[in-house]
Amino acid sequence: MSIWKLRLSMFGTLAIIISLSTLVFTVILMFAGALDLLTLGVLVVAFNIGQWLISPYLINAIYRAREIPENENPKLHEIVEDLSRKSKIKKPKLMLAQIPIPNAFAYGSPIAGKYVAVTSGLLKTLDYGEVEAVIGHELGHLKHRDVQVMMFVSLLPALLTYIGYSLMLSSMYRRRDEGGGGALLGIVFILFSWVLNMFILYLSRLREYYADRHSAAIVDNGSQKLSVGLAKIVNTTRNIRGTKKETQSLSSFKALFIADPDRAETDAMAISSMMGHSDQRLVQEILSRKLTTMDRIIEVFSTHPNIVKRLKALQETS
Repeated sequence: MSIWKLRLSMFGTLAIIISLSTLVFTVILMFAGALDLLTLGVLVVAFNIGQWLISPYLINAIYRAREIPENENPKLHEIVEDLSRKSKIKKPKLMLAQIPIPNAFAYGSPIAGKYVAVTSGLLKTLDYGEVEAVIGHELGHLKHRDVQVMMFVSLLPALLTYIGYSLMLSSMYRRRDEGGGGALLGIVFILFSWVLNMFILYLSRLREYYADRHSAAIVDNGSQKLSVGLAKIVNTTRNIRGTKKETQSLSSFKALFIADPDRAETDAMAISSMMGHSDQRLVQEILSRKLTTMDRIIEVFSTHPNIVKRLKALQETS
C-alpha cells in the first residue's frame, strides 16, 4: 500500500465514522428529548476528555512506569533524541515500564506531556537497532497525533452506547404502550455502536501501518530492523509464562502498542515452526506464509494488522 493510498484510506475511514455518527445523532434528536440527550452527551464527552487528560498518570501507576535518567541509559536517550529530531517533534519523556512482555507504547496529554515507554522485556529481547526501530514507530504515533485521533473517534461509539442504554432504561419507567419504541431504538443504537467500532478498529490498523512507515523513513534500514523486532516480540510474548494474566491489564491501551499482546498466540502460530532460523531467515519465512480465512476474520476484530500483512507492508518500504 502506497503512502498516498494509506492516507486516503485513513481520511476516508475517519469521514465514514464521523458521517455515520452525525446521521445517528440526528435520528436520536428526532425521536427523543434533545435537552436530556444533549446533557448526557456533554457528560460522556467531559468524562472521556477528563480521563484522557489524566491517563498518563494512570498508565504510569498501572504499568509501574518510571522515567529513565539519562545517566542510566545514555544510548537509549541518544536514540530518542536523534529520532525526535528527525521526526521534527519535541523529545518525549522516556519511560521504563516494569513488564516482562516485550512491548512499547506512546501516550500523553496536554497537562502531562508526551511519553514513550519501553518495557523491561523489550530491552531484554531486542538489540539496540531493533529497539531504535520500535521507538521510531512510537514517535510516529506522537507525530501523527494518534493519541488524540483515537481518543476522538472512540468517543463516538461511547456516546451511542450510553444513549442506547439510556433509552432502554427510560422505556422501563414508561407505560408499556409508550416504552416499546424507546427500547427498540436503544438496542439499535447499541448495535450501531458495535458497527462503528469495526470502523475504528480498521482505522487503528491503518495508523499502525502509518507509524511503521514513519519508522522505516527515519531509521537506517528501519524496515528490516522493525520486521525482525516485531517477529521477536510476537514470539517472546507467546512464550512468557503468565502472559494471559499480564495482557489482561494491557487491553485498555493496546491500540497504541507496537504489537497487540492479545494477538500473540495467533500471530505466533505463523512463526512457531520457524524459530530455529536466523532473524533474517525468520522474516523471510513469515513473508512466504499465506493468510487463511480465519486469519482475516481475526484481524477484523483487532487493533493491529496481521503480522504477515504487516511485515509485507514493511518490505514495500525497503
